[in-house]
Amino acid sequence: MPTKNALTLLFVLVLLLAACRPGTVEEQPAAQEPAATDEPVPADAPEEPAATEAPPAIPPMAMEPQEVVFQASDGQELTGLYYPAAVNPAPLVVLMHWVGGDMSDWYEIAVWLQNRGQANPFQNPGSEDWWDPAWFPPIPADASYGVFIFSYRTCEPYKAGCPGWMPDVWLLDTQAAALKAAELEGVDPTRIVTIGSSIGADGAADGCLYLEEQVPGSCKGAASLTPGDYLTLTYSVVVERLGEMQPPVPAWCLTTTEEAAFCHQIVAPNLKVVVHQDAQHGNFIMVPEAEPLGLQTILDFLAETVGP
Repeated sequence: MPTKNALTLLFVLVLLLAACRPGTVEEQPAAQEPAATDEPVPADAPEEPAATEAPPAIPPMAMEPQEVVFQASDGQELTGLYYPAAVNPAPLVVLMHWVGGDMSDWYEIAVWLQNRGQANPFQNPGSEDWWDPAWFPPIPADASYGVFIFSYRTCEPYKAGCPGWMPDVWLLDTQAAALKAAELEGVDPTRIVTIGSSIGADGAADGCLYLEEQVPGSCKGAASLTPGDYLTLTYSVVVERLGEMQPPVPAWCLTTTEEAAFCHQIVAPNLKVVVHQDAQHGNFIMVPEAEPLGLQTILDFLAETVGP
C-alpha cells in the first residue's frame, strides 16, 4: 500500500500534468506603463495644440431705429436713423435721398431691408409707391441688413424738399454720413454699401469712394438711381477711381430708357448698367410697373456685393 508521502507526490504530479495540457492558455501579466524619465524636452519640440473654443455669439441689437447725430467736416450737425440688423456684426446699407425729399423717402425700404418683421414706426409724409410695401419683392429669410438713413442739410421737413441748390455742402454731408456708417455699433466695417437716388445717386458713388479712401476695404459697392454729376464730382471719374481700388469696387447705375446714355458712355469694367423700362427719374425707378423692378435690382446688387 502506498505511503502517505507517495500519495502526496502523486497528487502534485497530476496537478502539474493538468497545467501543462495542450490548449491551456496561461493568463498574461497586465501591461506596465513605461516608467517616467527625467530627460529634458528638446527646446524645438512641437507644442501640443491648445484646445480652442468658438467665440461666443454676439446677440443682435434691438430692432427699433436709433437716432444718430453726427457732423460734417464744416461743423454742420446732421441727423439720421440707424436700423440694426438681425445679426451682429452685419452688413450695412447707407441710403441717400433725392432733392425732392429727405430721409423719410426710405422709411418703408429701411424696415424692408432690415427684415426683422418690424413695421415702419413713423408717419409717411406721402402716398407714393416707395411708401407702399405691399408690392415690395420678398427678401430671403436669412437676409438682414443694417440700414442707415439721413437727411441732407436744409432738406427737412419733407414737404419743403431741399430749398436752394448746395451741391458743395451736400457732398460734405455725404462724406460725413459714409464715415459715420463705419462707426455704428453692430456694423461689419468691411461690408458697407451705399445706395442713392438723384443727388443721392451721385452721393452713393461719392460717399463710397470717400469711405474707401479713408478706410480701405470698407465699401463693397455703390448703386446709383439715375446719377448726373449733381454733387460737383464727375460720376464717370468717381466710377473709374472705384475701379482702381484693390480689389475694384462695383458701381451699379440703375437708370431709365431716357437717361441710359449717361451711364452707357462710361467705359469702366466695374460699372454695371441696368435699364428699367416704364420708370422715371430717381425714386420713380422704385415703382411696381418698372421692368425689372427697381427694388429687385437693389436686392441683386446686395446679393452680389455683401451677400445675405
